[in-house]
Amino acid sequence: MSAAARAAVAAWMAAVFAVAGPAQAGKQDACRLRDIPAADIVAQVPFELVDGRIYVEARANGQGPFRFAVDTGASGLARADAKLVSTLRLPVQGRSANSDGVKVAEVDSVRFDTLQLGGLGRSGIEAITRDYRGRSTPEGAFDGILAREFFADGLLVIDYPAQRLTFSRTKSIASDDRNALAYQRAFRIPLSIGALQAVGNLDTGANVALVLPKALYDRLDAGPLRAAGQGQLANGAVDTWRTTVQGPIRIGNIALSRVEARVSERYPELLVGAHALQQSVLIIDQRSRRLALCPQH
Repeated sequence: MSAAARAAVAAWMAAVFAVAGPAQAGKQDACRLRDIPAADIVAQVPFELVDGRIYVEARANGQGPFRFAVDTGASGLARADAKLVSTLRLPVQGRSANSDGVKVAEVDSVRFDTLQLGGLGRSGIEAITRDYRGRSTPEGAFDGILAREFFADGLLVIDYPAQRLTFSRTKSIASDDRNALAYQRAFRIPLSIGALQAVGNLDTGANVALVLPKALYDRLDAGPLRAAGQGQLANGAVDTWRTTVQGPIRIGNIALSRVEARVSERYPELLVGAHALQQSVLIIDQRSRRLALCPQH
């Protein structure tokens, strides 16, 4: 990495930590939002966990239910598997660019008239489409993805221990709430690994605990590298190694130790994946650009 690039990364991290800092002085705890009164709930649905990933039942164009993954790492509103496109006879509307963090690819896009998750409905939704099932295990196959902007106008609570997803428009994370993490780019949040401060991309759709750029691994108290083959991304693959990060890794109100991680020379940023979240409650408010990661009760 060039000196100019390192300076740019350092400036960006400083800005993230500066935004996050004042949130710790508030009088209310953001983790209070784990439990939302029934009167404030728009949708509350159970979910299934497969290899750390979240699956819910949703209706598309009035049909279904179909199996949708909930993926905060996916931009836009939704994705559609090729089989669902065929089932609903959705015509291709155009082409869209899709990035997996390493490579950009052009993919077809379609349009849903409606998508419905419990009491939360959207209409006129453009979604990229590809053969997701062909790249999944039978247990992990899905018909589509509900991406982060599907939940952009409210508060999303993902309770992993209870396997329950809740959405509210009347509740929110305030700017001065304790245990709230501010972000500038979804969902890059401040964290620490031992004495090292860093910024991590929190991604519920990634079936790993951590992905470390090799340059960051070299700065940590971590175990030796072991070959792990290729890590599959949306548009390709990268060579990876395995290691154990001693930690503690502190993210919001949780701490993790001895975490199994993947290391890549090509992946550009620290990623916090689904396996790091399994004992926690994740609360995201895209209106205030804040989230909270809280222990279970």
